[in-house]
Amino acid sequence: MKKSIALIVISLIVCQVIFSQNEALFSRLRAIHNSGTTFYNVDGIDFTKETISSDFNTKNLKKAYRKNKIKKEDVKEIDKELNFENYRVVKREQFDNGLISVSINYFVKNKNNRISVFWFSYYDKNNPEFERKMIELILNDKIPKSCFSSLKTEKINFAGREIELGGNCNWMNINNIQCPYYGQMNWSVHKTKQSAELSIENQLKATKIKNGGKVLSEEEVEIVFEDVKTKAKKVLYDFTGVTSLLASMSGGKNLTIYYVSEKIRDNYVSCVLSFWNNDNINPSGLPPLLEEVMSIDND
Repeated sequence: MKKSIALIVISLIVCQVIFSQNEALFSRLRAIHNSGTTFYNVDGIDFTKETISSDFNTKNLKKAYRKNKIKKEDVKEIDKELNFENYRVVKREQFDNGLISVSINYFVKNKNNRISVFWFSYYDKNNPEFERKMIELILNDKIPKSCFSSLKTEKINFAGREIELGGNCNWMNINNIQCPYYGQMNWSVHKTKQSAELSIENQLKATKIKNGGKVLSEEEVEIVFEDVKTKAKKVLYDFTGVTSLLASMSGGKNLTIYYVSEKIRDNYVSCVLSFWNNDNINPSGLPPLLEEVMSIDND
């Protein structure tokens, strides 16, 4: 009898710990659903889920591979620790500055015998334990509705604070908002300071690689971010004479980007804020969107 009671108590404690851990995770997780794909972000990790209305079999898996640009020679391995039948494909790409991009695709048999495709994106290295946890939470419908953002942008949840934007802005990705001539920012909510700082470092490296512009200046500046005095890395890029999709879309020649990580409310936040020289820049030196969350500290 005593042994049974002890087992019940232990089970209750374990359940409470798991519940608390999930609650903390959900407080950082944001998601948005668009055109059949759900986009997620937490701890600096972007990932997506799409369900294909086809049975999980060899023929349909081949179609799913082609759709997701998985080649015949790509290794399809089985994650035996995932509680769903699956195939996993891992791809890595290393750049000249040492940055490593990691892309993971899971093709999973869901409860309806359909194919659910998950994609995880990292820098440096992936986290299989995290991937399994998120796949199982999602396929078991355990993600709270409170984690989901609306496609409408009248109001957005910025790291736990509601900001009114008026609806003239566009989601570029989950936690990535762009307002024409008012600036752009992307952010992620992290469990640890180290995770937030690493996210900023990797985004800085990625920007230098992918955008094609020339770095004119790079400096550390004092700012106030969500009412917290802190420091940010300010980088000015020049796109004059450069053929770049990013520059052609904006019409600008110079792009200013602030990279910041700081403890905000109860979590750590990494944030990248940017604007073009032809945006509506206020006397503060910032466009309206950036003014919602930061200011230049001139004290």
